[in-house]
Amino acid sequence: MSDLLVSSITPRLGTGTGLRTYGVVAALARHGPVEVAYVTFKDARPAAEYEQLAPVTMRPLRASRGAARGIAFARALARGVPPDLAGGVSPELAGAARSAPGGMRVIADGPVTAAALLPLARRRPVVYLAHNLESGGFRGRRGHATLARFERTVLRTFSESWMVTRADARAARALAGEGIVTRHVPNVVDVAAIAPVVAPGTGRVLFVADFTYEPNREAFAYLTGSVMPALWRRLPQLRLTAAGRGLPAAQHDPRIETPGFVEDLRAAYAAADVVVVPLLRGGGSPLKFIEALAHGLPVVATRHAADLLEDGVAGRDFLAAANAAELAAAIETLIADPRRAGAIGAAGRALAAAGYSVDALSRLLAR
Repeated sequence: MSDLLVSSITPRLGTGTGLRTYGVVAALARHGPVEVAYVTFKDARPAAEYEQLAPVTMRPLRASRGAARGIAFARALARGVPPDLAGGVSPELAGAARSAPGGMRVIADGPVTAAALLPLARRRPVVYLAHNLESGGFRGRRGHATLARFERTVLRTFSESWMVTRADARAARALAGEGIVTRHVPNVVDVAAIAPVVAPGTGRVLFVADFTYEPNREAFAYLTGSVMPALWRRLPQLRLTAAGRGLPAAQHDPRIETPGFVEDLRAAYAAADVVVVPLLRGGGSPLKFIEALAHGLPVVATRHAADLLEDGVAGRDFLAAANAAELAAAIETLIADPRRAGAIGAAGRALAAAGYSVDALSRLLAR
């Protein structure tokens, strides 16, 4: 079987959305040809990693402007698409999908593309690649009802919906009915391409995230305001690196480094002894958690982040903590006991390879 994945953005790897799309494309490519049709923005080019995937063909689409885009926007609104999603609907997305031969599977990457392909999905099978249950994290906010109605329509109309977590799949069925078809398609990383690192023992804690995402900013505030101060009272030599876009480069505390977006994170992981995932809220499966496990470093996570991972055993594959004091104690334990830290790091990498790798997803999609 060949696949056509249609995306409303240029495929990059700097965000969780981009990493999820790449993992799915890489896994599908193990089974046959994949064409990726994507809308270009300001001449952005796809990530170079796509060039290494065979047999994958990249097909750029120039989005309409002016009257054609305005008509597409109005039609999307008329179909019940929320305005912020309707604004990304380009006629070229549906055009690319309509041109797919009957034997080619069409996959809509994310909610904007799903909005564009909704009319087509009523006429032929189309798969929805979900990045989150969008309305799940929107409760109580203005526009929730519109988003929930749209998402219910997508889930009922598309032939199959690929959900990032089992919890999202359950919530999707609760939203749209047990008759919908869902598949658990987790976020993955290319574990085989990541060389495991050895903690250098320099006392550095690493937090990697996209800090333009509000739950990650809250996690950083929690880490620096509650967790690290408790650690510094006992281990004043510890240093924290928070890598990712969205944080100011200069911090008032010299023990905290914020290098911003880092294109290649291998050096950051190689310099760290412990990786922390201090999320207090947010959905989906945390890709940076999986990426840290893949590097073979011990990971300490909040209970919330650990629950998002779904698989794995706390205490064996990573450490989980219910509050700031437990989080600080877990980090201190790993810093003080390199042997235990190494064992947890090795178990975490094995977990990533078995359940959250491109190889594992390829086997899952083959079923």
